Amino acid sequence: MTRTQRRRRAPALLVPLLAVLGLLAAGCANPGRGSADDDPAQPVTLKFWHGWSEKNEVKAVDEAIARFEGLHPNIRVKATGNVTDATVNQALRAGGSDAPDVVSSFTTDNVGQYCSSGMWADLDPFLAKSGIDKERVFPKTLLSYSSYRGRQCALPLLADAYGLYYNKDAFEEAGIARPPRTMSELRDAAAKLTRSSGGSYKRLGFMPNFRLYQNSPDRLFAQWDPRYFDGEGKARLAESAEAGDFFAAQRSIIDAQGGYARLETFRTTFGDEMSSQNAFLTGKLAMHMDGEWRGLMLNAAKPSFRWGTAPMPVPDDRPETYGRGYLTGTVAGIAHSSRHQNAAWELLRFLTADTDEVVAFANAIHNIPSTKAALASPKLDRDPAFRTFLDIAANPHSVGMPPSVNGGQYIVALREFAYNVEAGRVRDLTKGLRALDRQIDDDNLQSRD
Repeated sequence: MTRTQRRRRAPALLVPLLAVLGLLAAGCANPGRGSADDDPAQPVTLKFWHGWSEKNEVKAVDEAIARFEGLHPNIRVKATGNVTDATVNQALRAGGSDAPDVVSSFTTDNVGQYCSSGMWADLDPFLAKSGIDKERVFPKTLLSYSSYRGRQCALPLLADAYGLYYNKDAFEEAGIARPPRTMSELRDAAAKLTRSSGGSYKRLGFMPNFRLYQNSPDRLFAQWDPRYFDGEGKARLAESAEAGDFFAAQRSIIDAQGGYARLETFRTTFGDEMSSQNAFLTGKLAMHMDGEWRGLMLNAAKPSFRWGTAPMPVPDDRPETYGRGYLTGTVAGIAHSSRHQNAAWELLRFLTADTDEVVAFANAIHNIPSTKAALASPKLDRDPAFRTFLDIAANPHSVGMPPSVNGGQYIVALREFAYNVEAGRVRDLTKGLRALDRQIDDDNLQSRD
Protein backbone atom coordinates (compact mmCIF):
# COMPACT_ATOMS: atom_id res chain seq x y z
CA MET A 1 0.00 0.00 0.00
CA THR A 2 2.04 2.74 0.91
CA ARG A 3 2.16 5.68 -0.96
CA THR A 4 3.59 8.29 1.28
CA GLN A 5 1.35 10.84 -0.44
CA ARG A 6 -1.63 9.23 1.23
CA ARG A 7 -0.19 10.28 4.56
CA ARG A 8 0.36 13.82 3.35
CA ARG A 9 -3.20 14.08 2.12
CA ALA A 10 -4.85 14.22 5.55
CA PRO A 11 -4.09 13.50 9.20
CA ALA A 12 -4.36 9.86 10.30
CA LEU A 13 -7.78 10.43 11.84
CA LEU A 14 -9.24 12.31 8.91
CA VAL A 15 -8.38 9.84 6.14
CA PRO A 16 -10.73 7.05 7.25
CA LEU A 17 -13.23 9.52 8.72
CA LEU A 18 -13.62 11.43 5.47
CA ALA A 19 -13.86 8.19 3.52
CA VAL A 20 -16.52 6.86 5.87
CA LEU A 21 -18.53 10.07 5.76
CA GLY A 22 -18.34 10.08 1.97
CA LEU A 23 -19.72 6.55 1.84
CA LEU A 24 -22.43 7.10 4.43
CA ALA A 25 -23.58 10.39 2.95
CA ALA A 26 -24.32 8.65 -0.33
CA GLY A 27 -26.73 6.29 1.39
CA CYS A 28 -27.35 2.74 0.27
CA ALA A 29 -25.65 1.88 -2.97
CA ASN A 30 -27.52 1.12 -6.16
CA PRO A 31 -24.63 -0.04 -8.31
CA GLY A 32 -25.07 -0.04 -12.04
CA ARG A 33 -25.53 -3.47 -13.55
CA GLY A 34 -22.39 -4.71 -15.24
CA SER A 35 -21.58 -7.83 -17.18
CA ALA A 36 -19.20 -10.79 -17.01
CA ASP A 37 -20.24 -12.00 -20.48
CA ASP A 38 -17.51 -10.13 -22.34
CA ASP A 39 -14.78 -11.91 -24.30
CA PRO A 40 -11.42 -10.89 -22.77
CA ALA A 41 -9.67 -11.76 -26.05
CA GLN A 42 -11.51 -8.99 -27.91
CA PRO A 43 -10.13 -5.42 -28.21
CA VAL A 44 -11.18 -3.29 -25.24
CA THR A 45 -10.10 -0.25 -23.24
CA LEU A 46 -10.27 -0.57 -19.46
CA LYS A 47 -10.34 2.32 -17.02
CA PHE A 48 -8.18 1.79 -13.91
CA TRP A 49 -8.55 4.28 -11.06
CA HIS A 50 -6.01 4.37 -8.24
CA GLY A 51 -4.82 6.66 -5.45
CA TRP A 52 -1.09 6.90 -6.12
CA SER A 53 0.15 10.37 -7.05
CA GLU A 54 3.86 10.66 -6.21
CA LYS A 55 6.04 10.76 -9.33
CA ASN A 56 7.88 7.51 -8.62
CA GLU A 57 4.63 5.75 -7.70
CA VAL A 58 2.79 6.82 -10.84
CA LYS A 59 5.82 5.73 -12.85
CA ALA A 60 5.65 2.31 -11.18
CA VAL A 61 1.93 2.00 -11.97
CA ASP A 62 2.50 2.99 -15.60
CA GLU A 63 5.31 0.47 -15.94
CA ALA A 64 3.08 -2.26 -14.51
CA ILE A 65 0.37 -1.39 -17.03
CA ALA A 66 2.90 -1.47 -19.88
CA ARG A 67 3.96 -4.97 -18.81
CA PHE A 68 0.32 -6.07 -18.75
CA GLU A 69 -0.44 -4.59 -22.17
CA GLY A 70 2.62 -6.41 -23.55
CA LEU A 71 1.05 -9.69 -22.44
CA HIS A 72 -2.48 -8.67 -23.53
CA PRO A 73 -2.12 -6.60 -26.72
CA ASN A 74 -5.90 -6.51 -27.20
CA ILE A 75 -6.45 -4.75 -23.85
CA ARG A 76 -5.59 -1.08 -23.47
CA VAL A 77 -5.58 0.37 -19.96
CA LYS A 78 -6.28 4.01 -19.23
CA ALA A 79 -5.04 4.80 -15.71
CA THR A 80 -6.19 7.71 -13.56
CA GLY A 81 -4.28 8.42 -10.36
CA ASN A 82 -4.80 10.40 -7.15
CA VAL A 83 -8.44 9.30 -6.96
CA THR A 84 -10.18 9.23 -3.56
CA ASP A 85 -12.63 6.62 -2.30
CA ALA A 86 -15.43 9.18 -2.34
CA THR A 87 -14.82 9.94 -6.03
CA VAL A 88 -14.73 6.24 -6.93
CA ASN A 89 -17.96 5.48 -5.11
CA GLN A 90 -19.79 8.44 -6.62
CA ALA A 91 -18.75 7.24 -10.08
CA LEU A 92 -19.80 3.66 -9.37
CA ARG A 93 -23.20 4.75 -8.13
CA ALA A 94 -23.72 6.91 -11.19
CA GLY A 95 -22.55 4.16 -13.54
CA GLY A 96 -22.30 4.88 -17.23
CA SER A 97 -19.37 4.88 -19.63
CA ASP A 98 -17.22 7.17 -17.50
CA ALA A 99 -17.13 4.82 -14.49
CA PRO A 100 -13.95 2.79 -13.86
CA ASP A 101 -13.62 -0.93 -14.53
CA VAL A 102 -10.85 -1.69 -12.03
CA VAL A 103 -10.46 0.29 -8.81
CA SER A 104 -8.02 0.37 -5.91
CA SER A 105 -8.22 1.90 -2.45
CA PHE A 106 -5.80 2.68 0.36
CA THR A 107 -8.63 2.45 2.89
CA THR A 108 -9.05 -1.17 3.89
CA ASP A 109 -11.43 0.05 6.61
CA ASN A 110 -14.09 0.44 3.91
CA VAL A 111 -13.99 -3.08 2.46
CA GLY A 112 -17.12 -3.98 4.45
CA GLN A 113 -18.90 -1.16 2.61
CA TYR A 114 -17.60 -2.21 -0.80
CA CYS A 115 -18.71 -5.82 -0.30
CA SER A 116 -22.06 -5.31 1.43
CA SER A 117 -23.17 -2.53 -0.94
CA GLY A 118 -22.48 -4.59 -4.05
CA MET A 119 -20.49 -1.79 -5.69
CA TRP A 120 -17.45 -4.06 -6.02
CA ALA A 121 -18.01 -7.38 -7.79
CA ASP A 122 -17.70 -10.75 -6.05
CA LEU A 123 -14.29 -12.11 -7.07
CA ASP A 124 -14.73 -15.70 -5.94
CA PRO A 125 -16.23 -16.82 -9.31
CA PHE A 126 -13.26 -15.27 -11.13
CA LEU A 127 -10.78 -16.90 -8.75
CA ALA A 128 -12.47 -20.28 -9.23
CA LYS A 129 -12.55 -19.90 -13.01
CA SER A 130 -8.81 -19.17 -13.02
CA GLY A 131 -8.01 -22.04 -10.67
CA ILE A 132 -6.57 -19.73 -8.02
CA ASP A 133 -6.74 -21.00 -4.44
CA LYS A 134 -6.80 -17.70 -2.57
CA GLU A 135 -5.81 -19.26 0.76
CA ARG A 136 -2.63 -20.65 -0.82
CA VAL A 137 -1.79 -17.44 -2.70
CA PHE A 138 -2.47 -14.67 -0.17
CA PRO A 139 -1.48 -14.39 3.51
CA LYS A 140 -4.41 -14.96 5.87
CA THR A 141 -4.46 -11.47 7.40
CA LEU A 142 -4.46 -9.79 3.99
CA LEU A 143 -7.34 -11.98 2.83
CA SER A 144 -9.30 -11.13 5.96
CA TYR A 145 -9.15 -7.37 5.40
CA SER A 146 -10.04 -7.69 1.71
CA SER A 147 -13.29 -9.62 2.31
CA TYR A 148 -16.45 -9.23 4.36
CA ARG A 149 -18.62 -12.04 5.73
CA GLY A 150 -17.40 -14.52 3.16
CA ARG A 151 -17.61 -12.16 0.19
CA GLN A 152 -14.24 -11.61 -1.51
CA CYS A 153 -14.92 -8.34 -3.30
CA ALA A 154 -11.29 -7.18 -3.23
CA LEU A 155 -7.77 -8.60 -3.37
CA PRO A 156 -4.61 -7.31 -1.66
CA LEU A 157 -2.37 -5.10 -3.79
CA LEU A 158 0.80 -4.65 -1.69
CA ALA A 159 0.73 -4.13 2.06
CA ASP A 160 2.09 -2.03 4.91
CA ALA A 161 3.59 -3.41 8.11
CA TYR A 162 4.30 -1.40 11.25
CA GLY A 163 7.38 -1.84 13.40
CA LEU A 164 9.84 -0.01 15.65
CA TYR A 165 12.53 2.37 14.42
CA TYR A 166 15.27 3.05 16.94
CA ASN A 167 18.34 5.26 17.28
CA LYS A 168 21.34 2.94 17.64
CA ASP A 169 23.61 5.72 18.89
CA ALA A 170 21.15 6.64 21.63
CA PHE A 171 20.84 2.97 22.63
CA GLU A 172 24.62 2.63 22.88
CA GLU A 173 24.88 5.81 24.95
CA ALA A 174 22.18 4.52 27.36
CA GLY A 175 23.77 1.07 27.61
CA ILE A 176 20.80 -0.73 26.04
CA ALA A 177 21.95 -3.83 24.16
CA ARG A 178 18.91 -4.52 21.96
CA PRO A 179 15.46 -3.20 21.06
CA PRO A 180 12.73 -3.90 23.64
CA ARG A 181 10.62 -6.99 23.10
CA THR A 182 7.92 -6.56 25.76
CA MET A 183 5.89 -3.58 26.91
CA SER A 184 7.70 -3.39 30.25
CA GLU A 185 11.02 -3.41 28.39
CA LEU A 186 9.68 -0.61 26.18
CA ARG A 187 8.73 1.41 29.27
CA ASP A 188 12.13 0.91 30.91
CA ALA A 189 14.07 1.64 27.73
CA ALA A 190 12.01 4.76 27.08
CA ALA A 191 12.82 6.10 30.55
CA LYS A 192 16.56 5.39 30.13
CA LEU A 193 16.64 7.06 26.71
CA THR A 194 14.79 10.21 27.79
CA ARG A 195 16.86 13.35 28.25
CA SER A 196 15.25 16.34 29.99
CA SER A 197 15.98 19.97 29.25
CA GLY A 198 14.62 22.48 31.72
CA GLY A 199 10.90 21.82 32.05
CA SER A 200 10.79 19.99 28.73
CA TYR A 201 12.88 17.41 26.89
CA LYS A 202 15.91 17.31 24.68
CA ARG A 203 14.95 13.80 23.64
CA LEU A 204 12.09 11.45 24.51
CA GLY A 205 12.63 7.69 24.60
CA PHE A 206 9.26 6.86 23.02
CA MET A 207 6.16 8.98 22.47
CA PRO A 208 3.13 6.81 23.32
CA ASN A 209 0.52 9.54 22.80
CA PHE A 210 -2.11 8.59 20.24
CA ARG A 211 -2.10 11.85 18.28
CA LEU A 212 1.49 11.45 17.10
CA TYR A 213 1.96 10.62 13.41
CA GLN A 214 1.14 6.91 12.95
CA ASN A 215 0.43 6.25 16.67
CA SER A 216 -3.22 5.47 16.08
CA PRO A 217 -4.55 3.34 18.97
CA ASP A 218 -5.79 0.61 16.62
CA ARG A 219 -2.22 0.08 15.38
CA LEU A 220 -0.73 -0.12 18.86
CA PHE A 221 -3.64 -2.23 20.14
CA ALA A 222 -2.84 -4.83 17.46
CA GLN A 223 -0.02 -6.16 19.65
CA TRP A 224 -2.73 -7.57 21.98
CA ASP A 225 -4.64 -9.21 19.09
CA PRO A 226 -7.95 -7.71 20.25
CA ARG A 227 -11.36 -9.05 19.29
CA TYR A 228 -13.53 -6.10 18.34
CA PHE A 229 -16.69 -8.07 17.47
CA ASP A 230 -18.33 -11.33 18.49
CA GLY A 231 -19.73 -13.93 16.09
CA GLU A 232 -22.90 -11.89 15.59
CA GLY A 233 -21.03 -8.69 14.79
CA LYS A 234 -21.63 -7.07 18.19
CA ALA A 235 -18.85 -4.92 19.67
CA ARG A 236 -17.17 -6.67 22.59
CA LEU A 237 -14.27 -4.46 23.74
CA ALA A 238 -15.64 -4.28 27.30
CA GLU A 239 -15.95 -8.07 27.61
CA SER A 240 -12.27 -9.00 27.60
CA ALA A 241 -9.10 -7.95 29.39
CA GLU A 242 -7.16 -6.82 26.29
CA ALA A 243 -8.42 -3.23 26.25
CA GLY A 244 -7.73 -2.68 29.93
CA ASP A 245 -4.24 -4.15 29.62
CA PHE A 246 -3.54 -2.03 26.55
CA PHE A 247 -4.51 1.26 28.16
CA ALA A 248 -2.65 0.34 31.35
CA ALA A 249 0.54 -0.38 29.39
CA GLN A 250 0.27 2.91 27.53
CA ARG A 251 -0.28 4.78 30.80
CA SER A 252 2.81 3.18 32.37
CA ILE A 253 4.97 4.37 29.44
CA ILE A 254 3.51 7.88 29.75
CA ASP A 255 4.10 8.04 33.50
CA ALA A 256 7.66 6.70 33.23
CA GLN A 257 8.60 9.72 31.10
CA GLY A 258 6.96 12.54 33.01
CA GLY A 259 3.21 12.38 32.45
CA TYR A 260 0.69 13.12 29.72
CA ALA A 261 0.70 16.93 29.93
CA ARG A 262 4.48 17.21 29.57
CA LEU A 263 4.53 14.73 26.70
CA GLU A 264 1.73 16.50 24.86
CA THR A 265 3.49 19.84 25.22
CA PHE A 266 6.67 18.32 23.80
CA ARG A 267 4.71 16.72 20.95
CA THR A 268 3.58 20.17 19.77
CA THR A 269 7.23 21.03 19.04
CA PHE A 270 7.54 18.22 16.48
CA GLY A 271 7.70 18.98 12.79
CA ASP A 272 5.45 17.52 10.10
CA GLU A 273 5.58 13.74 9.80
CA MET A 274 6.72 13.74 6.18
CA SER A 275 9.12 16.67 6.44
CA SER A 276 12.78 17.03 7.33
CA GLN A 277 11.58 18.02 10.81
CA ASN A 278 10.10 14.62 11.59
CA ALA A 279 10.74 14.03 15.32
CA PHE A 280 12.62 10.75 14.86
CA LEU A 281 14.74 12.15 12.04
CA THR A 282 15.73 15.21 14.12
CA GLY A 283 16.62 13.09 17.16
CA LYS A 284 13.73 14.20 19.38
CA LEU A 285 12.57 10.59 19.61
CA ALA A 286 14.88 7.65 20.26
CA MET A 287 12.22 5.07 19.32
CA HIS A 288 9.23 5.42 17.04
CA MET A 289 6.51 3.24 15.50
CA ASP A 290 6.25 3.59 11.73
CA GLY A 291 5.75 1.70 8.49
CA GLU A 292 8.22 0.13 6.09
CA TRP A 293 8.24 3.21 3.84
CA ARG A 294 10.05 5.24 6.52
CA GLY A 295 13.30 3.36 5.86
CA LEU A 296 13.46 4.63 2.29
CA MET A 297 12.87 8.18 3.54
CA LEU A 298 15.57 7.87 6.21
CA ASN A 299 18.06 6.59 3.66
CA ALA A 300 17.34 9.61 1.49
CA ALA A 301 17.53 12.06 4.43
CA LYS A 302 20.83 10.68 5.77
CA PRO A 303 20.27 11.38 9.49
CA SER A 304 23.19 12.16 11.78
CA PHE A 305 22.77 8.89 13.72
CA ARG A 306 22.75 5.16 13.03
CA TRP A 307 19.30 3.61 13.06
CA GLY A 308 17.72 0.18 12.98
CA THR A 309 14.36 -1.55 12.83
CA ALA A 310 12.66 -4.22 14.95
CA PRO A 311 9.15 -5.52 15.57
CA MET A 312 7.03 -3.59 18.05
CA PRO A 313 7.11 -4.98 21.61
CA VAL A 314 4.33 -7.32 22.75
CA PRO A 315 2.45 -7.68 26.06
CA ASP A 316 4.54 -9.13 28.87
CA ASP A 317 2.32 -12.20 29.15
CA ARG A 318 2.63 -13.00 25.40
CA PRO A 319 6.39 -13.08 24.72
CA GLU A 320 5.95 -15.96 22.25
CA THR A 321 4.15 -13.57 19.85
CA TYR A 322 7.15 -11.23 19.50
CA GLY A 323 7.66 -10.48 15.83
CA ARG A 324 4.05 -9.62 15.18
CA GLY A 325 2.75 -6.26 14.02
CA TYR A 326 -0.14 -4.35 12.54
CA LEU A 327 -0.85 -4.92 8.83
CA THR A 328 -2.88 -2.95 6.36
CA GLY A 329 -2.60 -2.32 2.65
CA THR A 330 -4.02 -1.34 -0.69
CA VAL A 331 -6.96 -3.35 -1.99
CA ALA A 332 -8.19 -3.60 -5.56
CA GLY A 333 -11.35 -4.89 -7.17
CA ILE A 334 -13.67 -4.85 -10.16
CA ALA A 335 -16.49 -2.36 -10.37
CA HIS A 336 -19.87 -4.09 -10.35
CA SER A 337 -20.98 -1.64 -13.06
CA SER A 338 -18.18 -2.65 -15.46
CA ARG A 339 -19.40 -4.29 -18.66
CA HIS A 340 -15.93 -5.74 -19.25
CA GLN A 341 -15.51 -7.75 -16.08
CA ASN A 342 -13.63 -10.66 -17.66
CA ALA A 343 -11.07 -8.32 -19.22
CA ALA A 344 -10.96 -6.39 -15.94
CA TRP A 345 -10.23 -9.66 -14.13
CA GLU A 346 -7.19 -10.24 -16.36
CA LEU A 347 -5.77 -6.89 -15.23
CA LEU A 348 -6.65 -7.46 -11.58
CA ARG A 349 -5.20 -10.96 -11.59
CA PHE A 350 -1.95 -9.68 -13.14
CA LEU A 351 -1.56 -6.88 -10.59
CA THR A 352 -2.39 -8.95 -7.51
CA ALA A 353 -1.49 -12.60 -8.17
CA ASP A 354 1.40 -12.63 -10.66
CA THR A 355 4.49 -13.21 -8.50
CA ASP A 356 7.03 -11.37 -10.66
CA GLU A 357 4.67 -8.43 -11.08
CA VAL A 358 3.92 -8.14 -7.37
CA VAL A 359 7.66 -8.23 -6.60
CA ALA A 360 8.47 -5.62 -9.24
CA PHE A 361 5.79 -3.27 -7.97
CA ALA A 362 6.80 -3.80 -4.33
CA ASN A 363 10.44 -3.04 -5.10
CA ALA A 364 9.50 0.05 -7.09
CA ILE A 365 7.53 1.76 -4.30
CA HIS A 366 9.14 0.01 -1.31
CA ASN A 367 6.02 -1.70 0.01
CA ILE A 368 5.40 -5.20 1.33
CA PRO A 369 4.44 -7.73 -1.38
CA SER A 370 0.99 -9.21 -0.89
CA THR A 371 1.35 -12.85 -1.95
CA LYS A 372 3.15 -15.69 -0.18
CA ALA A 373 5.27 -16.45 -3.24
CA ALA A 374 6.31 -12.83 -3.66
CA LEU A 375 7.32 -12.61 0.01
CA ALA A 376 9.65 -15.55 -0.57
CA SER A 377 10.97 -14.39 -3.95
CA PRO A 378 14.76 -14.00 -4.30
CA LYS A 379 14.09 -10.97 -6.51
CA LEU A 380 12.65 -9.03 -3.59
CA ASP A 381 14.63 -6.14 -2.13
CA ARG A 382 15.99 -7.46 1.18
CA ASP A 383 18.05 -4.75 2.83
CA PRO A 384 18.22 -5.38 6.60
CA ALA A 385 15.80 -2.60 7.59
CA PHE A 386 13.19 -3.74 5.07
CA ARG A 387 13.70 -7.38 6.06
CA THR A 388 12.20 -6.59 9.47
CA PHE A 389 8.91 -5.61 7.89
CA LEU A 390 8.86 -8.58 5.55
CA ASP A 391 9.19 -10.80 8.61
CA ILE A 392 6.38 -8.92 10.38
CA ALA A 393 4.14 -9.39 7.34
CA ALA A 394 4.89 -13.12 7.29
CA ASN A 395 4.42 -13.58 11.04
CA PRO A 396 1.28 -15.66 11.75
CA HIS A 397 0.46 -13.49 14.79
CA SER A 398 0.29 -10.23 12.80
CA VAL A 399 -3.20 -8.78 12.43
CA GLY A 400 -5.20 -6.17 10.58
CA MET A 401 -8.50 -4.50 11.36
CA PRO A 402 -11.72 -6.52 10.92
CA PRO A 403 -14.08 -5.16 8.24
CA SER A 404 -17.36 -3.58 9.30
CA VAL A 405 -20.57 -2.75 7.49
CA ASN A 406 -20.00 0.98 8.02
CA GLY A 407 -16.34 0.99 7.07
CA GLY A 408 -13.96 2.50 9.58
CA GLN A 409 -16.48 4.33 11.75
CA TYR A 410 -15.76 2.02 14.69
CA ILE A 411 -12.06 2.87 14.41
CA VAL A 412 -12.89 6.57 14.54
CA ALA A 413 -14.96 5.92 17.67
CA LEU A 414 -12.08 4.00 19.26
CA ARG A 415 -9.65 6.82 18.52
CA GLU A 416 -11.86 9.46 20.08
CA PHE A 417 -12.32 7.26 23.16
CA ALA A 418 -8.55 6.62 23.38
CA TYR A 419 -7.81 10.36 23.28
CA ASN A 420 -10.04 10.81 26.31
CA VAL A 421 -8.50 7.85 28.15
CA GLU A 422 -4.90 9.03 27.77
CA ALA A 423 -5.86 12.56 28.83
CA GLY A 424 -7.42 11.20 32.03
CA ARG A 425 -10.97 12.13 31.13
CA VAL A 426 -12.33 8.57 31.49
CA ARG A 427 -12.68 7.84 35.22
CA ASP A 428 -14.20 4.36 34.89
CA LEU A 429 -12.58 2.46 32.01
CA THR A 430 -15.00 -0.49 32.09
CA LYS A 431 -18.01 1.82 32.01
CA GLY A 432 -16.42 3.82 29.21
CA LEU A 433 -15.74 0.69 27.15
CA ARG A 434 -19.34 -0.42 27.53
CA ALA A 435 -20.49 2.95 26.25
CA LEU A 436 -18.04 2.64 23.35
CA ASP A 437 -19.45 -0.81 22.49
CA ARG A 438 -22.98 0.62 22.47
CA GLN A 439 -21.89 3.48 20.22
CA ILE A 440 -20.24 1.09 17.74
CA ASP A 441 -23.32 -1.17 17.70
CA ASP A 442 -25.65 1.81 17.19
CA ASP A 443 -23.50 3.09 14.30
CA ASN A 444 -23.53 -0.34 12.68
CA LEU A 445 -27.29 -0.64 13.09
CA GLN A 446 -27.85 2.72 11.45
CA SER A 447 -25.68 1.68 8.51
CA ARG A 448 -27.89 -1.37 7.92
CA ASP A 449 -31.14 0.63 8.06
